[in-house]
Amino acid sequence: MRKIKLNFKIKMVAITLGLMLPFFAQAQDSNLGNWLIYIGNKKINQNWNIHNEVQYRNYNAIGDLEQLLLRTGLGYTFDEGNSNFLIGYGYILSKNYVVDIDDKISINEHRIFQQFTSKQNVGIIKINHRYRFEQRFIEDDYKMRFRYFLGLNIPLMKEDDNNKNFYISAYNEIFLNTESSIFDRNRVYGGIGYQVNKNIKLELGYMNQFFESRSRDQINVVTFVNF
Repeated sequence: MRKIKLNFKIKMVAITLGLMLPFFAQAQDSNLGNWLIYIGNKKINQNWNIHNEVQYRNYNAIGDLEQLLLRTGLGYTFDEGNSNFLIGYGYILSKNYVVDIDDKISINEHRIFQQFTSKQNVGIIKINHRYRFEQRFIEDDYKMRFRYFLGLNIPLMKEDDNNKNFYISAYNEIFLNTESSIFDRNRVYGGIGYQVNKNIKLELGYMNQFFESRSRDQINVVTFVNF
């Protein structure tokens, strides 16, 4: 039994390193930050749900706020639970450093968004698509943006194994503006997750976010709660 557990831990470490090596290669010219994320979903009835989300993003490990994001929305589920349409609102407080000095400026953004998500299974792999359209009110400016998210969830063990709750999580999300420049950013993520019970999941992952001329890397700690 100890040998089985040891082999499992070795596999976990190997998989994690394999996922993260490409991100370390891209991270040479970027700083490492930390995102603490809570994503909740309250089911009202069989079709309707309330989405709620908090993201606390730091320039470093913790304590140097980069961005605080609060998001909520009302969703409708259909297609036997495989599809969801949601309309929501988000408030984003950004703390941006001024070039060449240590001072920060605060930027407030109010965001309205519409999104459609769908999920499917290919063997043991769970695939999630998300299409999101955003109307962004940033101080005195107005912008629109489209986002496409492709996520994968892969169980690490067989259904009859005691460690079946562990899984690999990976995604890519691209952001496109409606005005020039069209390309806004791209996010690539890989991590390890644990399904605590049917309502709670925990994830630890590594994300690279790159723009036209620079990139940035984050350690992500994510909690998913359905209630």
